[in-house]
Amino acid sequence: MHAAELTPAVLAELRRPRRYPAVSILLPTHRSEPDNAQDPVRLRNLIAEAKNRLHADEAVSRADRLDVVEQLDRALREIDLVHAEDGLAIFVAPGEHQVWSLPRSVAARVVFSETFLTRNLVSAYAAGAPYWVLTVAADRVALFGGTASRLSEHTAGAFPLDQVGPDWDVERKERIGDVPSTFRDEETRRFLRDADTALAAVLEADARPLYVLGEAAALALLDEVGTAVKRAAAQVPRGGLGHASAAAVAEAVRPIVAKQEQQAVAELHARLDSAQSVKALAAGIDEVWQNVNEGRAALLAVEEDYWEPVRVTDSHLVPTTADEPDVRDDMVDEIVERALDTGAKVQFVPSGELAGRDRIAAVLRY
Repeated sequence: MHAAELTPAVLAELRRPRRYPAVSILLPTHRSEPDNAQDPVRLRNLIAEAKNRLHADEAVSRADRLDVVEQLDRALREIDLVHAEDGLAIFVAPGEHQVWSLPRSVAARVVFSETFLTRNLVSAYAAGAPYWVLTVAADRVALFGGTASRLSEHTAGAFPLDQVGPDWDVERKERIGDVPSTFRDEETRRFLRDADTALAAVLEADARPLYVLGEAAALALLDEVGTAVKRAAAQVPRGGLGHASAAAVAEAVRPIVAKQEQQAVAELHARLDSAQSVKALAAGIDEVWQNVNEGRAALLAVEEDYWEPVRVTDSHLVPTTADEPDVRDDMVDEIVERALDTGAKVQFVPSGELAGRDRIAAVLRY
């Protein structure tokens, strides 16, 4: 599975407690040669390490040991390194396994616990700035979900919605003549009202920015009969996408998403400046960590490629080198996950956008 398929519900399910051992295996992967040549070897080595630890762990029953080993083997067979991204997360517990491909690099690790190590997925979800795209036509309404790197059709729930019969187009033309009038008849109004209801359910479960594409008449009718589409970040009058592929939809929406992202960064800077003026801003990894742990952060802003190894010394984070003992090399991801746990909004920005604030900042609630 890919990070574009993550939703708050999926993340919540991944983060629930499991019966020990919940095994998390993280592997940095590579998209191209020659860097990817050693990925299969590293993967097999990590799987072998996990199996050796299972056999040596007296807290694991024989039945669970055999089960988890079988789940590891199943996960290994499902992995496609030919189409690898930048990281791989394998989660295995008694009775289950999942494999996630990530557009962010991870540190190689094998972790045994009662929960999966999900902070990399949480971080990838937040950094990916996921969004929805609704394409609207008289006979079909489709929903696509994804990120800047991947868009795929959403086929859960009621989507896609089709209004197609054996002679639907012929009957309609005979009944009302011209095709544009389809956006004025009661049958289409009912169809688009159903689509709006289905969309509202999706947005309730996973609120993301929404972009709506369709002919101007279709957008106008959808606005008239429904409420969910009124929450769209942008409505774009563009036809011909009713039966389009995910790739075509992604291409059509790309400039719109880019424009919205630029606007979001500008609005973020204004909010950070405002918070600083009233002394409600934390900046730098140590200060942000302190405030996020106390649940004081309302908004966390992070440069998308920010990573810094640290040590915890006297309740403060001290930057260090990655090869020193007791190094926490995933502290930024921990901060992101903790911020989300405490109800903060997390916004990732391009590298360099927060240079004047040590690459990470938080707007405080109090």
